[in-house]
This record gives sequence, C-alpha cells and structure tokens, in this order.
Amino acid sequence: MDTIVPRRRGKAIVLAALAGMAASATLAMLWQQMPRGLRVQAADLRIAAVERGVFRDDVAVRASAEPLRSVMLDSVESGRVEEVAARDGDLVAQGQLLFRIANPQRHLELLARQAEHAQQISNLSTLRVAQEAAASDHQRRVDELLFALQQAEKQHARTTRLAAQGYVSMAALEESADRVAHQRQTLTQARDASATEGRVRTHALAQLGTAIDGLQSGLKLVGATVEALAVRAPAAGRLTDFRLQVGESIAAGKHVGRIDDPQRFKLTAQVDEFYLARMAAGRAAQVRINERSHGAQVTKVYPQIRDGRFTLELEFTGAQPPALNPGQGVDVRITLGDPTPALLLPYGAWAADSGGLWAYVVAADGASAQLRELRPGRRNHSQLEVLAGLAQGERIIVSGYTHYGKSPALHISR
Repeated sequence: MDTIVPRRRGKAIVLAALAGMAASATLAMLWQQMPRGLRVQAADLRIAAVERGVFRDDVAVRASAEPLRSVMLDSVESGRVEEVAARDGDLVAQGQLLFRIANPQRHLELLARQAEHAQQISNLSTLRVAQEAAASDHQRRVDELLFALQQAEKQHARTTRLAAQGYVSMAALEESADRVAHQRQTLTQARDASATEGRVRTHALAQLGTAIDGLQSGLKLVGATVEALAVRAPAAGRLTDFRLQVGESIAAGKHVGRIDDPQRFKLTAQVDEFYLARMAAGRAAQVRINERSHGAQVTKVYPQIRDGRFTLELEFTGAQPPALNPGQGVDVRITLGDPTPALLLPYGAWAADSGGLWAYVVAADGASAQLRELRPGRRNHSQLEVLAGLAQGERIIVSGYTHYGKSPALHISR
C-alpha cells in the first residue's frame, strides 16, 4: 500500500524569516528617512544664538504728551449762548471773555433782590429815626422829673427850717418829705423805662442790620450769578475742546472746554504689567524727540491694571522740549537698574508667545528643533536674560510660536 510522506516545512520557515527581516530593514530605513515632529520651512524662521553680553536694565515705551496743568471750563449757569468771543486753540489771558449766556430769569431775580434790599434799608432808617425821637422824648421826661425833684427838695428844706421854728406843723413837714420821695421814685422809674426801651430798640436795630447784611450777601450772590453769564477765562493758556455756537442752549454744569498750560507738558505711558513691581516714582528716563534726548523722571505710578498694562506719568527734569504738542507721541526709555553682564537672547515674538519660559532649540545640523524649558530673568524691549536652560552659543528660533501649538519637536525643511 502507498504511505503518506509528511511535508517538510523548514525551507518555507527560512524563507518567511528572511522576508520578515528584509521588510524590517526596509521599514527601519524608511523611519530613519522620515521627518520627526512638525514640518516647518527654514525660510519662515528666524534663528538667533545665545550670547554673553551686557544687559541694559531699562524699558522702552511709547508715551503721549499732555499739558502739565489744565483748568476745566464748566458752565455755571444755564441759558442760551448769545455771544462767543474766543475760538478753540486760541491763547487766552486770565479774565478774557470767552462767551456770554442770556438768562432773563437771573436779571429778574437781581432786580427783586435789589428792591428788597432797598426796602429793608428804608425800614432801618425809619426805625433809627423813631428811636432817636423816642430817646429825645424820654430824655425830656427825665429832665422834667429831675427838675421837679429838685424843686421838691428845695421846698422840703424850707419846710424843715420853718417846722424847726414852729411856723409849720409836723403834718405839713411829713407831706413835704412824701412829695420828695415820690418825685425821686418817679425819676428812677422813668430812667429805668428809658434804659429798657433803649435796649429793646438797639436789639431791634441789630436784628434789622443782620437781616440787611444777609440781604446784601444774597444780593452779591445773585449779582455774581448775573456776572457769571459772561464766562471769562480763569487762567491764562491755550483754549482746548471749545466748540460752542451762538444760539446753542446749555445747562448748568455742562463741560464746555479747558485751558491748558502751553509751556509745560507731562508724558503719559502704558507699560506692561511685568514691570509694575520694579516701577516707582523717581525713576530716571530719557525722552527722544526729533533725534535729541531730554531728561525726565517718573512722577506717578497708577497700579490699576487694565488689559495687562498700567499707567504712569513722567515730567521733564530740564528745559521743556520745543515744538511739543498735546497728544504727540514720543519714545521713552525708563532706567530700572545699572547695566550688568548676563547670558542674553533677543526679545521678540517667541518670548511674547512663550513668556520666555520655553523655546525651540535648533540642533547642530539645523534640521530640527526641540522644545526646551527655560528660566528667564530680566527683560527689556530688545533683550531677555537667561538664567538656566541654555548655554552660550546654542541657537533658538526667535520668530513667533503661534502656529506650532507647543509641539515637542520641529522638522526644519530646506
């Protein structure tokens, strides 16, 4: 009978193993040739090297010029503008007429107060005349009573002598003494009544005088409101933001403009919140205007942060630069410390995107870049101090990182 001979599989296994090894080698070669990380074009990159240099501890900002002193103009009275005597941008002197308001009600109030004041003055004059007349009547009464007392005393003296000689009875002597006492009492009462009435009239005059003084103050106040209808410049300077028109109606308290000091200016700048802890009044600064530098210093720091920035003010320490106008932009460099040696990188878009906390370090062959964490130090408008994470001579990508999405590696295509 035929016998089934088993098939030998060794040759097939060897062939399969050889094929697998060949495929693995091919895949390995392809892997080595494939780019690693996000592919970027070398032409789109800017690369800079880490260098040892001098760190300039300052911050450059753009500031705008503003008048150092300004006086706000608000309408004190309401009414209709009947005259405009100045224009926006004019140099005005203190006390110069700017505009005039028509308000008939204020004039009527002034006339009413003047009439009331005149009436009270007339009342005061009448009261004084009455007081003088009453004082004269009382004095005449007192004089008559004093004369009667003197006559009674003389008569009593004669009666006393006659009574001592026996020519007058004791009853007549007593009646004479009673008349003297009565005249003396009547005189005293008249004098007391005159003094009391004098005090009352004096008090009334004082009260009326006080009332007249109050009316005088009110009259001055109303007069001042009428005078305020003619608005004058409270200080000398340049008239700004003044756009009134004849016939326009304005309300009390309306802002109508301001007067700026045309000689002295201050600078206002918005600074990144990164510098807030190191910024203080008294910091020196240099202002660049028309290719010339002018000394300045920080005078005020407002710590409120809005949109990642805070506000500060500067004033010139020397002569006022010529040809400086309100709103003009100037370049300012504020000194925060002395220059010191440091390991430096250029400050640019990469630092704005990463905050200086990481960067893409370019390989020696320039074909790839790896993400690496850094420890940044101080920074200014053009330099970033590197405290750790990079060595002198290493290169990083300094263009923006927005499109990389913090990929761990980049493949740089030529």
